[in-house]
Amino acid sequence: MSLQNPIPKALARTHVRRVASQSLLYYPARGNYRFHSHPKLRSTERANERIQETQERMKKGSVDRSEVGGEEAAAAEEAEAEEEEEEWASSGKLYEAYNELHGLAQEFETPFEAPAVLVVGHQTDGKSALVEALMGFQFNHVGGGTKTRRPITLHMKYNPTCELPRCHLVSDADPAIAHFKSLAEIQAYIEAENMRLESDPCQFSEKEIIIKIEYKYCPNLTIIDTPGLIIPAPGRKNRILQGQARAVEALVRAKMQHKEFIILCLEDCSDWSNATTRRIVMQIDPELSRTVIVSTKLDTKIPQFARSSDVEVFLKPPVCMLDGCLLGDSPFFTSVPSGRVGSGHEAVYRSNEEFKKAISLRELEDVASLEEKLGRSLSKEERSRIGVSSLRLFLEELLQERYLESVPLIIPLLEKEFRSTTRKLREVNQEHSNLDEVKLKEKGRAFHDSLLTKLSLLLKGTVVAPPDKFGETLQDERTNGGTFIGTDSLQLPHKMMPNAGMRLYGGAQYHRAMAEFRLVVGGVKCPPITREEIVNACGVEDIHDGTNYSRTACVIAVAKARDTFEPFLHQLGFRLLFILKRLLPIAVYLLQKDGEYLSGHEVFLRRVGIAFNNFAEATERACRDKCMEDLVSTTRYVTWSLHNKNRAGLRQFLDSFSGTEHSSNGNYTCLGGLQESSFGSNDNKHERLKTDSKPNHGTQGVDSNSCIPLVETRLVDLLDSTLWNRKLAPSSERIVYALVHQIFHGIKEHFLVSTELKFNCFLLMPVVDKLPALLREDLESAFEDDLDNIFDITQLRHSLGQHKRDLEIELKRIQRLREKFREINHQLNSHQIRPKRIPTVKSHC
Repeated sequence: MSLQNPIPKALARTHVRRVASQSLLYYPARGNYRFHSHPKLRSTERANERIQETQERMKKGSVDRSEVGGEEAAAAEEAEAEEEEEEWASSGKLYEAYNELHGLAQEFETPFEAPAVLVVGHQTDGKSALVEALMGFQFNHVGGGTKTRRPITLHMKYNPTCELPRCHLVSDADPAIAHFKSLAEIQAYIEAENMRLESDPCQFSEKEIIIKIEYKYCPNLTIIDTPGLIIPAPGRKNRILQGQARAVEALVRAKMQHKEFIILCLEDCSDWSNATTRRIVMQIDPELSRTVIVSTKLDTKIPQFARSSDVEVFLKPPVCMLDGCLLGDSPFFTSVPSGRVGSGHEAVYRSNEEFKKAISLRELEDVASLEEKLGRSLSKEERSRIGVSSLRLFLEELLQERYLESVPLIIPLLEKEFRSTTRKLREVNQEHSNLDEVKLKEKGRAFHDSLLTKLSLLLKGTVVAPPDKFGETLQDERTNGGTFIGTDSLQLPHKMMPNAGMRLYGGAQYHRAMAEFRLVVGGVKCPPITREEIVNACGVEDIHDGTNYSRTACVIAVAKARDTFEPFLHQLGFRLLFILKRLLPIAVYLLQKDGEYLSGHEVFLRRVGIAFNNFAEATERACRDKCMEDLVSTTRYVTWSLHNKNRAGLRQFLDSFSGTEHSSNGNYTCLGGLQESSFGSNDNKHERLKTDSKPNHGTQGVDSNSCIPLVETRLVDLLDSTLWNRKLAPSSERIVYALVHQIFHGIKEHFLVSTELKFNCFLLMPVVDKLPALLREDLESAFEDDLDNIFDITQLRHSLGQHKRDLEIELKRIQRLREKFREINHQLNSHQIRPKRIPTVKSHC
């Protein structure tokens, strides 16, 4: 059956009204489908009268020109048709402007958001089939299982000159490029992508397949078809499917976050108490204020109802079942006939025209079945929610409504973007004119000074750089810069460090790292000492075979101190070097924020970054070498005045040891005098002897002269146990243990103080006083060697020229769009474009 039906104009218009009342939108005289206002969107008095008149004519069963009236009615209809033509011409300008706005936003990444219809539903809900029915032709792979693994964005544009769909596939690599494809090629590409993703570990992709379509049967819509939601079975054996379900839901939820999108929520159920897709949609849109609910596969549900009351509840669900401020007040109900378009034996339809006719006939059959179940005729409001054509009409006019509402908001955005692009073009022209040696050197020196200022500011402290972007907690710092770990492989708990959870950078982060170093090293205990280590450290002297336990203690103490503290030195150097290197990207951010960054001079900036990192590494290495020399000297030769600072503690330890060995007061006093003379220095020995010669109240009845033989006896015993006997006695072991701990403690205190001082003096301070001169020297050397390569002037001229051409093209397009939207706004204000207002919803809010 041909679409070009030679019916007279007036009779054709009458036929239009009759067919439109039956949800058919076929225009025989024009050979295409057109859209009148949907009753849910525009309910004027004239429209109601026309619909009522058409229904009465349908009941009579005949359509004749004599029913329409005489010549006056024909003239009125002619004028009305011309008015509609003007309205649609104006609307065409609106859609054309928004389509161009879409292209501009995709090509130049401009911040323009336009309304679109987002189709959301579960697998086998019929999403892709419904999208094809809305478009008027088939292009996708429809069937059971997952057939959509990437969102498909369809930019549809009504074009009466396109007898066949004209499709362009936007390139994934470059959104500015759109390749012309036939419907078969589009379908093959989508199927290939689905097969590729099916074998991919991710299974799904957020990257959209973007298709631009022009067709004489296309509505002016932007529809995004999303992958079908999955309800997997529980159990460990279904973990793969459960993971896919989570991935799809996350993808769909991310798409629904866009406030400008109209959500088309598909439900395949005959009982509105079951909220399958709505459950997910209402997590993003709780009131359903931007959601259109569609019940698909109506033809399969009608036979399930046994009573007319069930049909009434299904068509008009009560508030308790379906609450919220629905777009359109109530759900829509659609049926899409099964079967594919093609020339093979498995194809049901030979052309898209046959497919569209089947959709229209399916709508008529659904209406007839519903009226038969209800035992009455459907009301005007009920008919307006039945069929794909009603849904398409509603969505197109709803999108037009959103377009018209957005026009006043788009104009200021275009003005702002026009000013921004003009400024960028002016800056590019200025930069192109500054490509000479003198000005480039001046810019390089100015950048050098600004960079040093930002580095100094970061060390002194600032809050300009956002901590959430550049700051690091102690856990982040340990992960990226290393951890202070001793020989016991234990880390300091976070709760013991001040500001551990704060995100710090610059000088504050440097100070926290140094504080952690002090806390960790300050809490280090002397490693345990074994008897084997003591015996091995005794050895043989070069003049006698006696033992020297003071030497033994020194050998053990310096070896354990070297093994304990050297790793901390390397860990501190690596941590502080990491913190210093982090200063550069933060300083670059501050330069970009203040407009002092040299964009386009990548070679020069890379050289500055390399020079800074080399300086930081060399300075840290030199500082660490100085600290290493200090540690080596401290652990190579023991100076008692340095290593044994806490003599009182050592004396107390020996006194307690002596008291346990000798319980008599006399022996204790005499041994105490021996210890005083043994471990004291020569400077105050005379005074201590005078003190010992005084009467001792704690040794009443004991003559001081009587202590001398005892002291001599004890001295002989001490020499016998320490010097002449290699059998390690408990007394000797405890003396060595005490000496090792005292020496280790002295080395630790000296290492801690000297290391912190040296890193502050030889790592931190050079950034302030030596880095400026070094960078300036490197900069001047680069200027003298090869200025052209440093700034890459040839490549820069080429890139600036290309950038200038792109900006000029973008500026022209923005200017053209600005004029178009101004004209549309003027027509809107003068009522040349009549927006179709949505009536206030009362029953569901």
